[in-house]
Amino acid sequence: MRFSVTKDTLLAGLQTVQNVVSSRTTLPILANVRIHAQDGQLRFTTTDLDVGVTCVAEAQVERPGGTTIPVKRLAGIIRELPAGEVQIEVDSKNITAIRSGQSFFKIHGLPEDDFPALPKFEDCKLFSLKQSDLKDALKKTSYAISTDETRYVLNGILFSFKESRLTMVATDGRRLALIDLEVEFPQSEETEVIVPTKCINELVRLVGETGEVKMYVSQNQVAFDVGSTRLVSKLVEGNYPNYRQVIPAEVKERVTLERTLFLAAVHRVSLLASEKSNSVKLMFSRNQLEIAANSPDIGEARESIPVVYKGPDMAIAFNPEYLMAPLRALPNEEVFLDLIDEMSPGVIKIPSPFLYVIMPMRVS
Repeated sequence: MRFSVTKDTLLAGLQTVQNVVSSRTTLPILANVRIHAQDGQLRFTTTDLDVGVTCVAEAQVERPGGTTIPVKRLAGIIRELPAGEVQIEVDSKNITAIRSGQSFFKIHGLPEDDFPALPKFEDCKLFSLKQSDLKDALKKTSYAISTDETRYVLNGILFSFKESRLTMVATDGRRLALIDLEVEFPQSEETEVIVPTKCINELVRLVGETGEVKMYVSQNQVAFDVGSTRLVSKLVEGNYPNYRQVIPAEVKERVTLERTLFLAAVHRVSLLASEKSNSVKLMFSRNQLEIAANSPDIGEARESIPVVYKGPDMAIAFNPEYLMAPLRALPNEEVFLDLIDEMSPGVIKIPSPFLYVIMPMRVS
């Protein structure tokens, strides 16, 4: 195989695929990127056997062929080269020679035939989503994914295609983020799948503001086509819990909050929340909110902000990080906090079909 390509094109391709490669891998070839050169194109592919990604780039191919090269090492070399053309040649023993200007490198690779193939999606369900919609939905939900590996069904986002809409849900049992998107698909294509965290993290990196994402769903795999890049992943097996039952059906009090003001105040006060309870207390009175935290060993913090609130005096405590996470992800300046009482979940809402349920904390 022999080809020449600009440094920037080669580096962009490697950076698109290198994140899925695990630093600790049982099979040496899984630390490699498969590069296949043919018909004026390079195809880069990496996989960890759970998640795989492949993309194409333009190149001048003088002799077609393929090999696999340690991706982190190759990307490290290409990153340090001067701008301009890079010539790459691979011999029959999978030794790759890299030339650029006065620089020369030789890397030992492995045969491309030994590289695991990504699954094909021939008999599957297909959905089209706007990239901007999916990007926004991922931003508003992905922070609530559980990191507890003992509850593996929560280690991802539920994609529920029902009644001409996509509902995306993430929860860790103490909070839940949900968003609805309008998507056209036939009733026969209705399905629910759990897309794992690693795939979600890659998807967040890939999706942009323009164009469409094609989502392919088979029995135990999912693929996302974003431009010339395909992301493939195994699905999380198991049944997602009934998330509807944790969303409060009634609202006693609605508080209208100025998002950036509230976020900044919670952040400041949380600096003195005790490590043991890790909570901030919200004390509501007429059109006034006092946020407080105290730590017996360190001290206490209090801050008051104006809010729109007409109900009786009420106090409720939340984990400050859980309270701030959705506020960071929302673009709206005005947000609503719906409350029932001091022991029931609070719900953060905006006018669009998004909601965030947060469980209160018991504090003395």
